[in-house]
Amino acid sequence: MIQTHIQDIDLTQLPPNTKQTGWIDVAPRPDGNTWRLPFLYVTGNKPGPLLVVTSGVHGDEYEGIEAIPDIFHQTDPQTLSGTLFMIPVCNVPAFETITRSSPIDGLNLARVFPGDATGSITPRIAHLIATKILPKADFYIDLHSGGIMYDIPTLAGYIHAENELGRKSFAGAQAFGAPILWGHPFPPAPGRTLSSAVDLGVPCIYTETTGGGLARANDVACFRNGVCNVMKWLGMLKSAPQGMPLTHHLLGSGNLDQAIQAPVAGYFKPEVTLLDDVQKGQQLGTIRDLFGKILSELHANTDGVIIMLRRLHCVRVGDGLAHITKYHPE
Repeated sequence: MIQTHIQDIDLTQLPPNTKQTGWIDVAPRPDGNTWRLPFLYVTGNKPGPLLVVTSGVHGDEYEGIEAIPDIFHQTDPQTLSGTLFMIPVCNVPAFETITRSSPIDGLNLARVFPGDATGSITPRIAHLIATKILPKADFYIDLHSGGIMYDIPTLAGYIHAENELGRKSFAGAQAFGAPILWGHPFPPAPGRTLSSAVDLGVPCIYTETTGGGLARANDVACFRNGVCNVMKWLGMLKSAPQGMPLTHHLLGSGNLDQAIQAPVAGYFKPEVTLLDDVQKGQQLGTIRDLFGKILSELHANTDGVIIMLRRLHCVRVGDGLAHITKYHPE
């Protein structure tokens, strides 16, 4: 298998019965080289849906980056109907520096979609994905995790809407087979991969898992099996999806930019753990100075479930510390 290096791509013109890896150009670098995105695809020997999978939108989230090559190598064109197209690292500059956002322009790739073809590197990456990769997809999965800074349980997030796109997104999230489902009201927050997919009419889900700058075998396996489960649900592979037992079905804003923030800098000591039920006003933790003096107490701003906690104890003013969501009213 020879790697290809291309300047443009049309996902509807990929040759059938093929496995291919390669690079697609995004923008020139100052040293005369080119910023490029890696891709892997498998086309089956039978027609079928186009599933797009991305990861590495944040450079410190490794579970999807590890899972995607595994999925590629285990997928046989002879048993596949349709096309599986995957980008393991979308934010190459951030991946190289082990950071959430780009070290070049300081932007968060998950906040600039659909991007700008004439912008800095981060909007250009978003523009390529939003215009060349997503429009022809029949379904889209974006693999995320808590990264270095956040602790998030393993989940599949979907768009909660009473329309065909919402129903397909929910069904895809169920098929993925994560232990937690988290629905988000329509429309999704702007600037995201999913908001671009929704604008294009593409049903979609995203995932989260533990993070910590690691790629735990169980988390990688969940992502690997989850993508295969979605392919089974779409009819790309034979057999039925087999996921984990569902433990929580949640509903609420997935916008972690709205998390409870640190009012002062210092050392954050949480007093709750992930998936704890909390009541409005309940103390969630404290921020202390380096001598142990409490500078601020953090309290729940609503009743609900802890879905995100800051992993790093050192905090600056404005850092997100915790996010609370609600149970789905089933």
